[in-house]
Amino acid sequence: MNIDSIKNGIVIDHIKAGKSMEIYRFLGLDTLPCAVAVIQNATSRRMGKKDIIKIDSIIDAPLNALGFIDPDITIDVITDGVLKEKYHPELPDELVDIIKCHNPRCITSTEQELSQVFIMTDKAERCYRCKYCETKAK
Repeated sequence: MNIDSIKNGIVIDHIKAGKSMEIYRFLGLDTLPCAVAVIQNATSRRMGKKDIIKIDSIIDAPLNALGFIDPDITIDVITDGVLKEKYHPELPDELVDIIKCHNPRCITSTEQELSQVFIMTDKAERCYRCKYCETKAK
């Protein structure tokens, strides 16, 4: 298998094996006009198996929200073929339209134009609650 290096782009690394397609769909990578490589079940000394996503362009996407999907991932920003920045996305204090409230009595169930807003209530437990009805996110 041959996947070229990136000159300018983003590498999302240390994704739990099997989670890469969820991130691919969340970021809408299928709509990008650039090359995107999804590597699944790559061997990792630390994790055993992991997934990797390489994006051959700098994109404007909610990368910090990836901390909610998989808290162990690493985001590498490559510029001119050199690693410019490497970080773990922090859990955001607020998630907007990323997850949906499952409470059938929540106002977001009847008012479709309302955004699905979840607020961080317990960072240690990674617990988010609906802004409107305080239902715990799954």
